[in-house]
Amino acid sequence: MSSSRFVITVIGIDRVGIVAGITAVMAKHNVNIVDISQTIMQDLFTMIMLAEVKDATFDLSAFQNSMTEEGRRLGVEVKVQHEDAFTCMHRI
Repeated sequence: MSSSRFVITVIGIDRVGIVAGITAVMAKHNVNIVDISQTIMQDLFTMIMLAEVKDATFDLSAFQNSMTEEGRRLGVEVKVQHEDAFTCMHRI
C-alpha cells in the first residue's frame, strides 16, 4: 500500500448514533481520524473524514465491508476510498 490514508464520506438522514457507530468501526480496525468535517443541512447528515492507519497488514477490503455494513445498519451511505484513488478521481 503506497499510502495509509483514506477518505471516508457518510451521507444520510440525520439520526442519533451515526458518529458513534461509524467511529466505533474505525476504532475496531485501528483507523485514526486525521481531519473531520460534519454538517447537518435541514435533516441531511453529511460527514467527510481523512483517516489513516499505520498497520502495514491493514485489510482495506475488510474495513470497507465493515463500514458499508454499519452504514446499512444506521441507514446512511458510507464510502471509503484510498486517498490515492480519491486524489486521482478529483484531479482537475
